[in-house]
Order: sequence, then structure tokens, then C-alpha cells
Amino acid sequence: MPSPAVVIGVDSSTQSTKAVLIDAGTGEQLAVGRAPHVVSGEAGARESDPEIWWRALCEAVAAGLKESGLPGRAVTGIAVAGQQHGLVVLDRAGRPLRPALLWNDTRSAPQAAALTEALGGPEAWTARTGSVPVASITASKWQWLRENAPESAADAAGVRLPHDFLTERLAGVAATDPGDASGSGWYSTATGAYDPELLDLLGLDAALLPEVAPTGAARIGSLTEAAAEALGLPAGIAVAAGTGDNMSAAVGLGLGGAGLLDHPALSLGTSGTVFAASRTRPASPALNGFAAADGTYLPLACTLNCTLAVDKVAALLGLDREDAAPGGEAVLLPYLDGERTPDLPTASGLLTGLRHHTTRQQLLGAAYEGAAVTVLRATDELLSACGLDPAAPEVAARPLRLIGGGAQGRTWVETVRRLSGRPVVIPGNGELVALGAAALAASAAGGGDPVALATAWQQSGTDRQLPPVERDTETWERVTSVLERASGPMLGGGKTGRRRG
Repeated sequence: MPSPAVVIGVDSSTQSTKAVLIDAGTGEQLAVGRAPHVVSGEAGARESDPEIWWRALCEAVAAGLKESGLPGRAVTGIAVAGQQHGLVVLDRAGRPLRPALLWNDTRSAPQAAALTEALGGPEAWTARTGSVPVASITASKWQWLRENAPESAADAAGVRLPHDFLTERLAGVAATDPGDASGSGWYSTATGAYDPELLDLLGLDAALLPEVAPTGAARIGSLTEAAAEALGLPAGIAVAAGTGDNMSAAVGLGLGGAGLLDHPALSLGTSGTVFAASRTRPASPALNGFAAADGTYLPLACTLNCTLAVDKVAALLGLDREDAAPGGEAVLLPYLDGERTPDLPTASGLLTGLRHHTTRQQLLGAAYEGAAVTVLRATDELLSACGLDPAAPEVAARPLRLIGGGAQGRTWVETVRRLSGRPVVIPGNGELVALGAAALAASAAGGGDPVALATAWQQSGTDRQLPPVERDTETWERVTSVLERASGPMLGGGKTGRRRG
């Protein structure tokens, strides 16, 4: 029996790489290979050696091939979806000059604030890029590098995002896509190109940047002999431009021009992320107005503190993560790493409302509630940016597609249901980032719209459909009241705690 035509979707995240082998004809998941990353840093620093990502990609592909039992020659295409915003600087040989600054490195918060003011404020940035600089945005990190490691900035022969770096290793071509490029801070979603004025502001030569492919599914080259040998794959197979992890998850969910538009997805992982594909170009300083991988837009908001922060609270309390109860009077804002949405980069965790009768389980439940309210507030901003009224009955009836590690946790799911009052869908496929990347690879190898491909691959009946429950407005109002009152004096932000994506 002949081997199926196989594509590989790579999810290179903060903590690990996953390589998923997909039957390009049916969408059947044939195997998943995994390999870990190493993240270092303290006091706001978060860095990784990009060479670790490449080694992890090679290990994950090898593990996936071994698990599938298929020969490497069955693979026809590959695409990488990577963690957004990281800053990779390369020498003339394409080797990293220093560890990459990751998206959750908050040291560049002062540079973000200075850049915002230098261009004329949040509205000026939103009009050009769709987003306002915060510590996570790549432009802020480049500015930090210029000020704190000027020799690395001066020696840079290439500036890449994490997925760009890996794609270049695959194809030998410096390429990116509009989706991931739109998270850099130097790409204009208004013009669909790098913005010369922003590059001048950043002292960044456009020649250091990769070419922007039309979409994440565009074939930007072929697998090189060197990469083929390292991966155990045939040289010459299609390499797609790839995209950022959030854009790829949207493709995997069937969100886009050939699928669902203006339907929110909520990812519960290390960060909490909410996004939707839309034909409306978002222009809200409270969000990131990204481009999508398929030519639409992807308004998105991201919080820094989600499952990892809640797990830390559980560990401090000596509890299992599921051993939680509603918080009662207690409010816990688990902003352990600063916060991005709202824009509070110097914040720390805040606990209030503690009573003699408060239990450990309620404190853990309060941490869940604080994290969930934070990302659900951003959901309303997102829907507004899509031109919708979040409170309108037909909009409130649209389900939240709940993904990420938290979507597998009972307490996370029930907390989101209780605080949102919305129906929830939990997709049956747990590797949506890699699935989206596989759809990009299949499109590059054989044609077709990647969102349409991913939609066709989805297996009916595998999603969990959960009806809405009555919304817990009392808890919602208690948490939001504390957040609004504490954002200035206690959490390190302005008077209102600006909500930025």
C-alpha cells in the first residue's frame, strides 16, 4: 500500500517544539514528535538560544517520523508556526549573535513607552501598525538591544522573528509572512509593508529584515540539502512562509476568509490570548491589530499571566490545580510576571478581601477568577474592534472556542463559563497551532486555501459543545472593581490601567 502524502506542521513555542505529521488528503493526525526548549533569565529577562529551537525541530521531526513508521520521502511540505515577537539577531553566516529576547521578556517596557511617545502616542501607532508598543513587541526589544547591548545591534547582519529564523534554516531564504510581521512593530497593516518612518525611528535598516510573502501559505522555497540531511526528509520539498503561533491556531480552527469570521477563540496557556479572524482592520489601542496568515486580520489581546501563574498559586498553597472553589470575597490578581493586558509591566500579584473564613481552595479559585476576568475583558474589546456589540444577543450567543492547556482543565473551563455566560466549544484536536502550520504546508505543496483545508480536515463530532450558564456578575464586578481601583497606586500602571494588546 503506498504511503499517504504527508505534510509536517511545526509548533515552535516558548517551552517546546511539536512536529505533527498530517495526511494531506484527509487531515488525519499520523504522529506527533516533541522536544523541549530551555528558557533562562530572571528579574524580567526571558531568553533562549535560537540554536536550541533548531535542534528541537530536528529532534521533533525525527520523533514524529519514528512514531508514524513512515519514510521521510512521504513528506511533501513543511511549515513553521513560532512564538511571536521574539528578537533574533544574526551574524553574516546566519548564526545567532546572542540569545533571543522572548515575547515575555519585560525589560523593554521603558523603551516601549518612549517609542509610543516618540511617534505621537497610541493612536499614531495604531493607525500605522494596528498595535501600540508594549514590552512584548519586537520593536521595543530592538530598542532595548540598541541601548543595552549596542555591539550586538551594530553587528547584526540579519534581524528575525523566531519562526523566520527556523524557516530560513529550512529553505535558505530570508522570508516571513504578514501575520508574524505584524507583531514586530515595524510592519504597517495599513500598507501591507515595512514602514520606512518606523524603521528610521528604530535605526533599523530594512536590508536586515526578511522579505514578506503574500500569505503564510506561500511557497517561499524548497528544503535545502543541509536541512534535509538534518531532518531526514527529501530535499526539494515545499517550505511555506509559515506564520506566528496565534495566526496558525486561527487557521487550525478554521477562522479566516474561507471559514468563520468574527468568532472569538480563547487560548489558555502560559499566556491568555483571545483572537478572531475579521475583514475589519482593527484600530483599538487596547488590542494588537495583527494581520492573519490568510489575508484577513487577526485582532488579538494577550495577557502574560494565565495557567502558569495559577499553577504557581496552587503550588504555594499546597493544592492540586483542580482543588479550587469560587473565591468568595477574596480577589487575587495573579500578575506575577507584570502584565501586558492591562498594560502593567511592573505589576506583581495582588490579594485583597481576605477573611478568617477564607479557605485555601477559595484563594486558588480567586486566582482562576482574576486571570479569567482579565482575558475575558479583552474579549469584549476584541468583539468591539470587529465592529460588533459584545452585549447584543446574537453576538453573546457566539461560542468561545477554548483552546490551550487550560481547556483540558475542569476548573478553567467552568470558571470561563461562569464568568462569561457564553457557550463554549472545546475543539477535539489539541494541536491546533501545528495543525494550522500543516495546512499552510499543504497549501504550499499542493494548492488550496489553508483555512478551507483545515476546515475540511476537521472531524465532525469530536468537539465538546457546552451550553451557557448564568453569568456570575457579582464576581465579575468585584474583580474588575479591584483592578480599576488598584491599577495606579498598587499595580504600577496609570490611573486607569490602560488595556493594551
